Amino acid sequence: MIRFTPILLALLFAWITWRFSAWQTAKELDARSVPLADAGLKRLTDRMAEALGVSRIEVNLYRIAPVNGLAAPDGRIFLTQGFYDRYRAGEVSAEELASVIAHELGHVALGHSRRRMIDFSGQNAMRMALGMILSRVLPGIGMWVANMITSLLAARLSRQDEYEADAYAAALLTKAGIGTAPQKSLFHKLEALTGAAHGTVPAWLMSHPQTHERIAAIEKMEARWAAVERGSD
Repeated sequence: MIRFTPILLALLFAWITWRFSAWQTAKELDARSVPLADAGLKRLTDRMAEALGVSRIEVNLYRIAPVNGLAAPDGRIFLTQGFYDRYRAGEVSAEELASVIAHELGHVALGHSRRRMIDFSGQNAMRMALGMILSRVLPGIGMWVANMITSLLAARLSRQDEYEADAYAAALLTKAGIGTAPQKSLFHKLEALTGAAHGTVPAWLMSHPQTHERIAAIEKMEARWAAVERGSD
């Protein structure tokens, strides 16, 4: 029993971390968010709502400066004030911002938002348990190796989530008559909008796929759709 104590403690820590993180996230979003009311965006979200067979899609404005969209574990969709300001300034079109909303809806529909919260806690637990084990085998570097392994795993899982949410958004935008062109054009703008310098980070360590890979995945999917349509004619 004693030999399993570190693992049991790590699992308990993961559960506590998950509960605290979920509470803290909800509290932060509640305190700094308001419903987003924009007529131009509403016309597009209404079209997506019709495509999904729901009455409406609610979007919240998260009042922070970074450019981002996010899906909360409770299913709410948020656009940051920074992203909305770029839209108001004409740097991002309504259709491009709608593609962000569609992408975040994908995270919710596919269960990514809640899973990420759980995964984050689980990764911390795994990092602790693995670090304890490896530190006995590799004194001095065991914890560093454990950190590297869990970081690689987290990046891989996150990239897969992004591809899946991209595919969901592409299908929804197409069904709503908006199309994937805004989705792909926004990808080209993201590095400049967010101030990211992807060239400085190895692709396999990034939590998001590279721009050209995301666009290629969507275009490959569009080619499959076109082939199906030709086959049905």
